[in-house]
Amino acid sequence: MNRKYPFDPSLKHHGIVALGLYLWIFVFLYFTEPLDVHEFYDDEKLIFLLGYSFIGGFCYLLFLPVQYIIFKRNHKKWTVFSEFLFLFIFSFCAISIARLYYLHVIMANERNPYELWYMLKTIFLPAIATILPIIIFGRFAFGKYKDKQTEAKKIEIKGEGNYEGLRLFLNDIICIQSSDNYIEVFYINGAQLKKTLIRNKLSVIADEFPELLRTHRSYLMNPYHFLQWKTEKSKLFVILFHHIEVPVSRTYQNNVKRVLNSTTE
Repeated sequence: MNRKYPFDPSLKHHGIVALGLYLWIFVFLYFTEPLDVHEFYDDEKLIFLLGYSFIGGFCYLLFLPVQYIIFKRNHKKWTVFSEFLFLFIFSFCAISIARLYYLHVIMANERNPYELWYMLKTIFLPAIATILPIIIFGRFAFGKYKDKQTEAKKIEIKGEGNYEGLRLFLNDIICIQSSDNYIEVFYINGAQLKKTLIRNKLSVIADEFPELLRTHRSYLMNPYHFLQWKTEKSKLFVILFHHIEVPVSRTYQNNVKRVLNSTTE
């Protein structure tokens, strides 16, 4: 249940899902005519069915702010449990509001409305069973599309071995340190600092990713994570995110100062 599930935070795409849901409910109710809809005049029928359709689309949009809060608190991670919880809340809310709409709008002047259990068994639950696949498909499709777009924006730091390498966003890299025939990549994953050892040369990475700044023969840093300067025993350092200290040798001082000063202006 805690496995990652495709999720698209785009409000525009969720609006498309809500619109598709609105149209699907209207078409479904128009042709199936539940709740004795066939007994109404055409104008009444149209108003009542549009009302139910609006409830479906509205209930979907109603909980979008809640799912964004959950998404951010989980460090932008959406799980199978999160998706299940959202669908359950949507179904409960839609059924509750639809029942109130039936009692106080459609049957406002009638004395014998259908019982709740009868409506659940014969109308609401079968309707939800036809509605949920539309929501699941739409959300999953947009989520996969978003994942592909996100994955395309990542870079890959390759190793010399067949199974070595690291795929991540450029701005997730804090710095890279040379260690003999290996490089140690310091990066952020969510809110955590991570380190990965890869068999490669620092010079190769410097040539491949010129966005990273050479500060020392053994260090590359990402200017995006620069916080402040530090001088200790006549040696210059830069303080990066997560309080990582990177030395700046005299060979690279002028260029490092020029680049960092231009990015912080």
